[in-house]
This record gives sequence, C-alpha cells and structure tokens, in this order.
Amino acid sequence: MDNSQEQFKFTNGVVVYPLLFVMVLWLVFWFEIRFGYDFTDFGIYPQRLSGLKGIVFSPFIHSGIEHLYHNTIPLFVLSAGLFYFYRSMAWRILFLGILLSGLLTWLIGRPSYHIGASGLIYVLVSFLFFKGIIAKHYRLIALSLLVVFLYGSMVWYVLPIKEGMSWEGHLSGLIVGIVFAFIFRKNVPKPKKYRWEEADYNEEEDEFLKHFDENGNFIETTTLEEPEEHRAITKINYIYKKDSD
Repeated sequence: MDNSQEQFKFTNGVVVYPLLFVMVLWLVFWFEIRFGYDFTDFGIYPQRLSGLKGIVFSPFIHSGIEHLYHNTIPLFVLSAGLFYFYRSMAWRILFLGILLSGLLTWLIGRPSYHIGASGLIYVLVSFLFFKGIIAKHYRLIALSLLVVFLYGSMVWYVLPIKEGMSWEGHLSGLIVGIVFAFIFRKNVPKPKKYRWEEADYNEEEDEFLKHFDENGNFIETTTLEEPEEHRAITKINYIYKKDSD
C-alpha cells in the first residue's frame, strides 16, 4: 500500500511498542541499581571516538529516577501518537531519530557525557508538530496543537538555561524532527472511507437503508404466521383419579 494512502487505524502496536520501549529504559535503570553498575560511560561524549557508542546507548541511560520519570510519560505519549498517526514510518522515525540526534549531539555538544531519552523526545515533539502543520490535515493539525499544549514549554530547554542539562541533545532532537517533517511531508495518512463515501455506492442496494422509508422512518415488519400445516398440534389428556376412602 502506498504511504500516501495510509489510513488512521488503532492497532495493538500503538500501545504495546511504546510500553515495551519505556519498560526497557526502566529495566536498564533497575539493573544499574540492583547490581551496582553505572552506565554513564556509555553515553555520548562529543568529539571523542569512544563517545560515538553513546549515539546508540545514551537514550537508555539515565542519571537517576527523577530523570527517568520525567522522560517516561512524554516518551510513551509521543511514541504512541507516532504509531497511531504514522505507523508505516514510525520505526524509521525512532531509529533514525536516535542515530541522527545522537550524531548531531556528538558534533556540537560540550565535552561531557550526554545521556537520556530527551533527545528522542524532542525529535518526536518536533516531528509531530511540524508534520501536522505541513500536512494541513485537520486530524494532524489537532495533534500538533495537542503537542504544543502538552509540551510547548519544552522549547526553552533547547537553550543553555539550566546547568547540568544537555541542551545540545534537545536542540539536536528539535532540528532532526523538523528535517523529518519536511522529508516525509508527502506521507500523509488518509481517514478510512466508509461504504457510503465510495464512488460506486448505491443506496438502493444498501440492506440497512431498506429498513427505512423515503422520510427516514423505520419500516415496521410484522411476523408472518406459520402455515397451518406447519403448526404443531398438541393434545393434552387429563386423567382424574378419585381418592379412595
């Protein structure tokens, strides 16, 4: 099926895939706490060859439970929106979003370890917002407005306003999301067409409409009596027995 003809459809993947992704993040964090590991060294370290591995691993590593908690809800909500409205390209957006935002962070970031799924979250926020605006589709625009309502304040964190926060990762995600919105601008899912919206629809052949008259009133049908020969004849014999004295 052509991507431009994709239809909005709710599938199990809308919930299952985002939920599994979030569970992996929590599983990694639990493993660190349970066995005393610190995976920070697997984060992105800009302009250092050994830091390139963080492009893949950094989204799964968090500095603490508060950091992980703040990323969990938006990551689940945004990725669920991605799979619902753009399921044919959802995996590409996720994988390429992780790789490209991580690579850009590696190029422009400060010499420090950059960890967390925030970069991917900014990819999703940026993509979902600008894709809806570019597509000019009422459902996608509604999604864009919802994204702005929920996460519009995140735009401030692409600036170095908070110490210890990877604003470079946020900025990288924002840029990558905008680029994706333009690259995939022609991939617009279309709402499902109902039978009566199709060109070859004939209302006179519609079994449902046959139950209504030309004024829209329901046509009551009476139950036909069975032919006399089909009726079951029941004969009841009553036997009376006198009580003995």
